[in-house]
Amino acid sequence: MIDHTGIGVSDMRRAATFYDTALKQLGLSRVMQMPPESDQDGIGYGRASPIFWIDRFHPHGVKQHIAFAAASRPEVDTFYAAAIKAGGADNGPPGYRGTDAGYPPGYYAAFVLDPDGNNIEAVFRG
Repeated sequence: MIDHTGIGVSDMRRAATFYDTALKQLGLSRVMQMPPESDQDGIGYGRASPIFWIDRFHPHGVKQHIAFAAASRPEVDTFYAAAIKAGGADNGPPGYRGTDAGYPPGYYAAFVLDPDGNNIEAVFRG
């Protein structure tokens, strides 16, 4: 089982603004920073401990995909709206994804490209 994961970003401040806003909609916030009290090297997001990191140490621009679990369809919707407002680009608006495309029944998701082009998803499996 995965303990945490993360991605490299090209501009920590720009990425932090995006992720602070988008992940807040899913109940995630900054829980750790490296070095402490600074957003220069790395930021960990989670509820109690970091499950997702952005940092300047790992390569950026490799176009990764990360899906965050949402508690409801409205949470997916608010994630998408906030992520777009925070500088993300649409990569698939909120909605049900069809079983004909390989998604399981009840798969409700939204996809946004972060400032580095990573595909960030919020999904509710209702």
